[in-house]
Amino acid sequence: MRILILFFLSLLLTPSRGSGQTRTALDHIGTFMRADGLPIVFNLKMHKEKGRDVWVIANAEERIRITDIRRKADSIFVGMPVFESDLKLKATGGGLIAGDWVKGTTGNDVIQRIVIRPGSQRFEARGGKPLFDISGRWRVSITRPDGTLRPAMAEFRQRGQLLTGTFLTPSGDYRYLEGIVSGDSLQLSCFDGSHAYYFGAHIDSEGKIRNGVFAAGLTHLERWSAELDAGASLDESAAAMNLRPGMERLGFRFPDLDSNMVSIRDERFRDKVVVVQIMGSWCPNCMDETAFLSEYYEKNRDRGMEVIALAYEYSTDFDRARKSLMKFRQRYQVAYPMLITGVLSSDTLRTEKTLPELTPIRAFPTTIFIGRDGKVRKIHAGFSGPATGVHFDRYKRDFEETVTGLLLQGN
Repeated sequence: MRILILFFLSLLLTPSRGSGQTRTALDHIGTFMRADGLPIVFNLKMHKEKGRDVWVIANAEERIRITDIRRKADSIFVGMPVFESDLKLKATGGGLIAGDWVKGTTGNDVIQRIVIRPGSQRFEARGGKPLFDISGRWRVSITRPDGTLRPAMAEFRQRGQLLTGTFLTPSGDYRYLEGIVSGDSLQLSCFDGSHAYYFGAHIDSEGKIRNGVFAAGLTHLERWSAELDAGASLDESAAAMNLRPGMERLGFRFPDLDSNMVSIRDERFRDKVVVVQIMGSWCPNCMDETAFLSEYYEKNRDRGMEVIALAYEYSTDFDRARKSLMKFRQRYQVAYPMLITGVLSSDTLRTEKTLPELTPIRAFPTTIFIGRDGKVRKIHAGFSGPATGVHFDRYKRDFEETVTGLLLQGN
């Protein structure tokens, strides 16, 4: 393993060629080490504000601002602003910083080696100028490690060599991806504090995408292919959640982040339209949905609507769950109740233990719309976030139409 890390370091020290982008002392590239050598990389800017370190991770249009940075001698501790995620680093000389990404899970922490170097070019254009423009919508087939297929869809935007976009599945999207098209190959990557992704593939003479690889974290690897299809859509039935026969209303009661018990039957929610957010602080799509819901709630709460978040966390320990969820509340100024269910996100009986009126939760996030009469009127699984472009716009329109329609209905 040590030999492999030294090999990667030698590659990182090699000056890159290609687009000729200008580097500055503040621009850096982070690379996560995998045994197979697939390059999970991201852009990082470092600067100081009032004498304090500030780092900004960039993925396409996304900017993740990090201010929890502590230095001691050559050691650097970086706490991510959302998620149970930290970087434990050391300055190794020559502008290099190396260390570990430590991520909380339902079991032991996952630890992955990371190297950060000065630079601004995410990928090297070794294949030269792009031979194809792959902008548009693509029908995607992803092959799991066990050989089963899962359908997906991709939206790509290409400007010269620069490629951005995302993949959409029935349960959510892969958020902001950024990379290049060089020759007949594409490369995309991202890091948001919870997920570290790499997508690579070849584009053939017919304009089809072949021999794709999708790498996530330490070892996860899937294969994918795609065909351009402007009419591609997703079958969302696999992620659907419904009321069980004979059920109309929910009856949950859980503590909020301040340990106050909150029930859907409380006076606060009576005669109002209530949006119930099924989420977890470990979930990037839930982060995007929380940003949307928090803003929407602030603008529309006076119309007679409320929002409640039900959190399924990596631990049943209240304090650990609260600490993670507080990051969400503070970052997105969440004014609606965030309740801790006390049930693991991975618990196969999570629905039966918390929402027995419903069929199993299959997607995080899932949104439940309750009418003024207290009855469940609609359930939407998954979330198409801002990285999906037109799909996010459609989601917002549908959300507004649903809420407005329910507000106009009487009891």
